[in-house]
Amino acid sequence: MYRVRVRSVPPVVLALRRFPNPRLTGIGAGLFAALTMFVLACVDRLLFDSSELVYGLLFLPVSALTALWVRPADLVTAPISVPIAFAVGVFPISGGSEGLGGQIMGLVTALAVHAGWLYGGTLIAGLIASVRKVRQMRARRRYVLAQGRSGAPSSERAPRAAAPAAAAAKPVRAGAGGAGGAGAVARRPQRP
Repeated sequence: MYRVRVRSVPPVVLALRRFPNPRLTGIGAGLFAALTMFVLACVDRLLFDSSELVYGLLFLPVSALTALWVRPADLVTAPISVPIAFAVGVFPISGGSEGLGGQIMGLVTALAVHAGWLYGGTLIAGLIASVRKVRQMRARRRYVLAQGRSGAPSSERAPRAAAPAAAAAKPVRAGAGGAGGAGAVARRPQRP
């Protein structure tokens, strides 16, 4: 007798399956990341007095979620939209002086000082998007190979391929082509 081995699913996997799995477009993923980082920066400013460490630590999971939630057709946008979201979010905690010039200088300084967090989040998004793309290409290759195997054998395909060549070799009835000559179009004989 054969025994069926039933594998139990770990509780962590069950918890992850209950987690929402939206599929965002490239623009939607960029908006999600930018708005989330802006809100988190405002919360950071209110609760943690504009802590760059807290903002950087919150940026990493947002980068991962952006790369996980973008739809497969727009995977390339995840590593592009994440740094933009970092720049949008760092604005409330940049701490620039009064005036537009002071705010821009504070933003540029904050981006330069926190480049490590920026590169880390971009690297996470790029790695996740790359892994998802490789898995997608492998699944597509397996699907194409499976379709090739399940197709008809070559002996069944041969008569179909030979049919157009046999039709071209049939003689044309006299007078069926009209003017006759090299440019004349042959008509099919009508069935009785």
